[in-house]
Amino acid sequence: MKRALGIDLGEARIGVAVSDELGMLAHPVETIVVKDTPDPLGRVVQIAKDKDVSHIIIGLPKNMDGTTGAAAEKTRAFADKLREKVECIVKLWDERLTTVAAQRYLHDAGRNVKQSRAVIDQVAAQIILQGWLDAQAMLG
Repeated sequence: MKRALGIDLGEARIGVAVSDELGMLAHPVETIVVKDTPDPLGRVVQIAKDKDVSHIIIGLPKNMDGTTGAAAEKTRAFADKLREKVECIVKLWDERLTTVAAQRYLHDAGRNVKQSRAVIDQVAAQIILQGWLDAQAMLG
């Protein structure tokens, strides 16, 4: 399996993570600051090419009851645009509670959560991707 890219899509920032070549572990890569990046979608495309990924996994925001709202529609639109620009598979993955988990992870590691916003997005992308990788491993 080639590498996979994980994306935590937000209004202000996009967290990015990548798997190892074995498809076992996700690692944070970078945070794209939307207002400072002329073409955030293009940056994701470039990272996908640079990392030579076969899959891009984008966190799909869902409510706790499984319903989706405006943020999910924006995510689906982003995924559709991304599919037009890359040759790899683009999938959506349930991202419920990933930001909370990322904040807890950083807090437990002794990091100040408020001062670690950019890192939180990378860790959230890492959690999204790791969840997908673990599911793939279980499916065989």
